[in-house]
Order: sequence, then structure tokens, then C-alpha cells
Amino acid sequence: MNNAAIGVFDSGVGGLTCVKELIKLLPNENIVYLGDTARVPYGSKSRETIMSYARQDIEFLKQHNVKMILVACGTVSSVLPAMDIKSDISISGVVEPAVKAACSATKNNRIGVIATSATIKSGIYGKAIRSINPNIKVVGKACPMFVPLVENGYTAPDCVPARYIAQEYLEIMKKEDVDTLILGCTHYPHLTELISDIMGEGVTLVSSGAELAKYALNSLSYSDDTAEREERESLELYCTDSVELFSENVERFLGNNINAQISKCSLKL
Repeated sequence: MNNAAIGVFDSGVGGLTCVKELIKLLPNENIVYLGDTARVPYGSKSRETIMSYARQDIEFLKQHNVKMILVACGTVSSVLPAMDIKSDISISGVVEPAVKAACSATKNNRIGVIATSATIKSGIYGKAIRSINPNIKVVGKACPMFVPLVENGYTAPDCVPARYIAQEYLEIMKKEDVDTLILGCTHYPHLTELISDIMGEGVTLVSSGAELAKYALNSLSYSDDTAEREERESLELYCTDSVELFSENVERFLGNNINAQISKCSLKL
């Protein structure tokens, strides 16, 4: 048993999709979340900048007595293997859990991946999918406008600008007849209703954040590192910019009945 917290970070509010699933799957675990809202999005930054930001995020969480760190950011997850981080704390990204779920779900061996520009350019999802099944065709599409839409609350399926942008992005997925679509950025599940409506009922959407939370459950259970308390003691949420705006997103994505401590913190901005 291990009562230390689970650490989670993302470039903004997207990682709250992972937190929401953690709350459901691991109700006794304390959680510390960092959303680097002052520097969102990461997906349009250089590889070197992304790595620099990621190291700062990881060091911040290590100061909060965490037993594992979940990188709920597709962009950072795409560069994580190259970072060669020496740590006695487990650090896991979204790619592997999402890929395994997608490979299990596809029936026609055609998987789509939507993510930030940096993630798509890295090709990491395609490599991971083909390592499991080389016969699967992978269709990737960068969707850079999805992050600002989510960060600013434009997520409703009837939102005109969101629908217009989503239809343009997803056209290639429909043309290529993918039956499984990985939402490779944890912001994107906030657009699930809209994406699902455009893609149709026959397409399975894989939330990278939710799959990472399932991975955490399995990992902690296997190593017997789950918390022994009867209920969660704390949910600490940190942002690097406006607490007011961040709090609005927390309420929208986690619900107003969530008892959380929300604070602003400083990284090397």
C-alpha cells in the first residue's frame, strides 16, 4: 500500500480528462494535477522547448510527494522516450495505453490519429501501432485549432466554428474509412460529442487520457501501491495562469460537486 499522491500534468485543461477517469477508477487516491495554462499549447512549440517545459512540470510534481507521474499530454508523451529521464518515480505517457486500446478495437485495420502538430510529426503513434500489428493502416491528422477551442469552452456539438473546423479536420478520416480514432491529445475528448457526430456511430473513439487512467489502475494494483485510506483526502489542482479561468474549466469538465483545492503556481516562465 502507498498513500502518496498520483501526479498528473498537461499543457492546459486537457489532462482533466485523465483526472476525471482517475476519480472514477481510483476514488481513494490523492491527486496532484498541473495544467501549464500560461504556455498552452505545447503542440506548436519546438521539440527542445517541449522537453524543457516537460522537465519543469515533472520537477514540480516531484515536490508534491507523488508515487507516479502520468503525462496526460500527447505532445510531451511523443518526446518522452527521447528525454532519457532518470527517476525513481514511474513516469508514463498516453501513447502506449491508447495504442493498445485502438489495436484491440479496430475491425478493419484502419486507425486514425488526431493530435497536435508536434505529435503527428513525431510519427510515434504509427510506429507504436505497427509494432503491434504491421498490417494496420494509420491515418494521422494534426488538429491545432482543437486545443484553443477547448481551452476557451467552444466544445458544444452545435457550436458553429467548432463544427466547421472539426469537419475539415475529420474529412480525411471519413475518406480513409477508419473505424477507430485515437484522440491523441487529452484536450480532444472534450469534443467527443461533436467528433462522434461527424464520424458516425460505427467509429470507436479512444480517449488517450482515459486509457492512461486505466493503465494507472492496473499498474498500482499489480505493484500493490494503491492507497489504503477509505476515501480521497485531497485533490490539488495547479495552473500557471488565471485561477479564475482555470476554475471555470475545472467546473465544466469535472463538475461543480468536486471538492478541489485550486491554486496558481510558478514555473520557469
